[in-house]
Amino acid sequence: MRRRDFLAELAVAATAAAVRTVDAQSVALLAPTGTLRSSFIATNPVQGRVDAKTGAVSGPAEDLTRELARRLGVPYRVTPLPDAGAVLESVKSSRVDIGFLAVEAERATQVDFSDAYSSSGAAYAVRANAPFQNSADVDRAGVTIGAISGQAPEVYVREHVKNARLQSLPSVPPNADMGKMLLDGKVDAFAANRTRMEELVRDVPGLRVLPDDYMATLQALVVAKGKSAQLAEINRFLAEVRKSGFMQASLERAKVAGVKVAPEQKR
Repeated sequence: MRRRDFLAELAVAATAAAVRTVDAQSVALLAPTGTLRSSFIATNPVQGRVDAKTGAVSGPAEDLTRELARRLGVPYRVTPLPDAGAVLESVKSSRVDIGFLAVEAERATQVDFSDAYSSSGAAYAVRANAPFQNSADVDRAGVTIGAISGQAPEVYVREHVKNARLQSLPSVPPNADMGKMLLDGKVDAFAANRTRMEELVRDVPGLRVLPDDYMATLQALVVAKGKSAQLAEINRFLAEVRKSGFMQASLERAKVAGVKVAPEQKR
């Protein structure tokens, strides 16, 4: 074999070996058990949905986990959990490799957030005959706002509403129960992401959603504290799915009202 051909083949082999090494490193970082494991809030349609009959998961959490696992060449498992606290604990205890959560300052003291992959509005659902025309109208004396404790919309209301009273619920009630709370006057407004509130008013006649968002929520992936190399891999992945249109297609399939692809983070 001529020396030039030999060197060319050697270079190809070295490149292939380097790719295998990078792949192996990525798997070790992101899926150390050999399976990519993720968790999300089962009651948050912006993150994903769970089919009540089959238990099948769909939406961005499923799509992103599946695509990242495909690129790594490993199987995956997506676990729906009841609330943000459970997702945080699953990541901190290493029962999962990545979690899906809304970006929130207190949570960032417990886990590290990736760049955002989607942005969604949070809105108030109110009775159809309520006097409120926009979100600012809700913050007045004598008004009671319902929200789910610990979720980003509730945290925002708790920190920013000055005059209305907040009634925090420990878990997400079914839409029929949430609607009844509004129609019976137990609460005057309910605060949650716009997708959930739009679904509520479709299910329960006599309600409407105020036209403006009182806050914007960024959805991101979370990893255990201090895993900077893992986070860098995830951010590269998110940049690619944002640029390729994969993220946009996922949101369109999920049919989540008021949710859009988050802009690329400036570094």
